[in-house]
Amino acid sequence: MKEIVVIGAGKIGSTIAGMLAGTGDYRVTVVDRSAEQLAGLDRVEGVSGLELDIAAPGELEKALAGKFAVLSAAPFSLTTRIAEAAAFAGVHYLDLTEDVASTRRVKELAKTAKTAFIPQCGLAPGFISIVAADLASRFDTLDSVRMRVGALPQYPSNALNYNLTWSTDGVINEYCEPCEAIVEGELVEVPPLEEREEFSLDGVTYEAFNTSGGLGTLCETLKGKVRTLNYRTIRYPGHAAIMKALLNDLGLRHRREVLKDIFESALPATTQDVVIVFVTVSGRKDGRLLQETYANKVYSRRVNGKVLSAIQITTASGICAVLDMLANGNLPRQGFVRQEDIALDTFLANRFGSAYAQTDSHGAQSQTGKAA
Repeated sequence: MKEIVVIGAGKIGSTIAGMLAGTGDYRVTVVDRSAEQLAGLDRVEGVSGLELDIAAPGELEKALAGKFAVLSAAPFSLTTRIAEAAAFAGVHYLDLTEDVASTRRVKELAKTAKTAFIPQCGLAPGFISIVAADLASRFDTLDSVRMRVGALPQYPSNALNYNLTWSTDGVINEYCEPCEAIVEGELVEVPPLEEREEFSLDGVTYEAFNTSGGLGTLCETLKGKVRTLNYRTIRYPGHAAIMKALLNDLGLRHRREVLKDIFESALPATTQDVVIVFVTVSGRKDGRLLQETYANKVYSRRVNGKVLSAIQITTASGICAVLDMLANGNLPRQGFVRQEDIALDTFLANRFGSAYAQTDSHGAQSQTGKAA
């Protein structure tokens, strides 16, 4: 049985702990500075809580001593602290961050680490990069890779057409920070909330626009190999215009705590959500210009007797699958591991990764995405 530490007792951290402990192969300690958050953990065999301020010098390092891995489900601002403690303690490190600067620091730490450092193990960044790399591998040469992901309420009922389904800090950060992209073969930064587009999937119209962090390390991996590479977040039409007014016209991009308070006071959370993954890759194969598309929708559902939102399921399943593959010897045990280094078939065959399997019209699950 492997000893795991999960940092953060929120919705995602508690879901990760429950999933891992439920297999009987992992014993999980959930670390949080909030006794109230820890008290809210499900009483599951194999899960225990530890009240700890990870900013206290040396305390997190002590908690990690002798453990197999640490998984960060904490706000992105704590990523660097947790990664540095993992390097000091000599344990494997995995996180869910979309923050570009934090990931650069994780990569630096990985250069001298004796364990694996695997950031961005969630949905986007995370699974989206695994899908994109799989589609890209089917072409002789690449032209474009377009990645779209959204976590949306199934029943939108406000002007933003949005409910809180994910970290409020994370959402605000990806709406405010510069976004990486490859345009005409050159790695560039593009502004968030711009380059809005509309598309339809299964008869529903959506909008998509630039947000930060969703590409993970793909820009670096595919630089010089693709003409166009971009990532955009999916929302219902009208969302981007209101967010631009709040962030730009009202100046709330410079007062993020105010915006966070507004969101958490006015926007209800929901477990009735849907995660949409939509990736289109074009390129040449056998001399022909071809296109392949992966489209998938994951809905909230009951897991182990408890209703979990789609974003909880996809995010927690992603990092649990990567940990499981690491524990089983399917991934390198030392150095920096990119999401695009993970084989899609291996991920979907994993007991956690199977949460992404699609359901066909007859209710049967398939491990491959729709390709067209």
